[in-house]
Amino acid sequence: MTQTAPARPSRRRRSGASSESGISNAPIRTRALTKRYGDFVAVDRLDLEIRPGEIFGLLGQNGAGKTTTILMLLGLTEPSGGTARVVGLDPARRPLEVKRRVGYLPDAVGFYDNLTGRENLRYTARLNGLGGSEAEEKIEAVLVQVGMADRADTRTETYSRGMLQRLGIADALLKDPDVMILDEPTTAIDPIGVVEILALLRDLVRERGMTVLLSSHLLSQVQSVCDRVGIFAAGRLIGVGTVGELAERFGDGAAHLEIELAPARATGSGGVGVPADVAAALHGIEHLELERFDAVHGAWHAAVRPASASEDVREAIVTAAGLHGLRLISLRELEPSLDDIYRTAVAGMIREPEPAAASAEELADEQDLTEVLE
Repeated sequence: MTQTAPARPSRRRRSGASSESGISNAPIRTRALTKRYGDFVAVDRLDLEIRPGEIFGLLGQNGAGKTTTILMLLGLTEPSGGTARVVGLDPARRPLEVKRRVGYLPDAVGFYDNLTGRENLRYTARLNGLGGSEAEEKIEAVLVQVGMADRADTRTETYSRGMLQRLGIADALLKDPDVMILDEPTTAIDPIGVVEILALLRDLVRERGMTVLLSSHLLSQVQSVCDRVGIFAAGRLIGVGTVGELAERFGDGAAHLEIELAPARATGSGGVGVPADVAAALHGIEHLELERFDAVHGAWHAAVRPASASEDVREAIVTAAGLHGLRLISLRELEPSLDDIYRTAVAGMIREPEPAAASAEELADEQDLTEVLE
């Protein structure tokens, strides 16, 4: 049975603290944000600006500094240097106000196992000052929005990891946030669940107009949903942009094509051109380099260097197919892999001298972080 979500209260338009921000309307902005633990620099002079209404991916391997950055943005640990502004507020000085306006989904979502999903949300609603019919209407609305209305009245101990993530998003939505921050939202979720979670995030941005920051080390999973990504490695932001922009900056300067050819007349080969025959037909096309044959799909993967020659090469492939009695089944440009871009970017990092030993205050910050994580 199709469910219709109850009318959702209109979003409150809230202005940031202009006396603190005074810079831009970016929901999240940092300048030289730094966090040290002893002589280890977890976040190194981070300059970041996330635009209103976008999904921004902070991408990097475990230990790159993503979670530490998030904790500073939420006011859960103080920076060793630099500044941060979240919805116009300084999270180090006004952490409670930031938390009221930012929805946060940690890596490990915690709920009371002996309570149902709805009961857990009621508990969160009371913590946020909501009660009565207003709370019930809002709880029902967010449950429907995240696709959990059918399981809302069963105990959370029966939920899968993906269902807990959905309930965690519903929990964060109760405060009607301007910004949503998610730390590793797709870890340990099955492939179908990953697709559903990412689609849900895109819907939230479209329907609620919020800004989403998500961190992940699973680059290929979030590539399709992020408007822009920031490549994070060893505490440093080494590249920001769309996947295309990052591919142009860190790529190999080539366009990559998938070429599928077949004999003009049907043969016993099932219609797929013999790899050697296709290679011979494509041999000699200027700027085209055959890289490998994909036997599963019966297609050649090739590189065009420079990428600017791609259009001319495509025309030459069509001509060569006709001259050699081959039929062009498919010719498409392959989207660059974010994993490949990341590896290239990290390999090209410029190593800098190790930072000086931390002060006693910075060592105390390390202990504070340990307590928060515990």
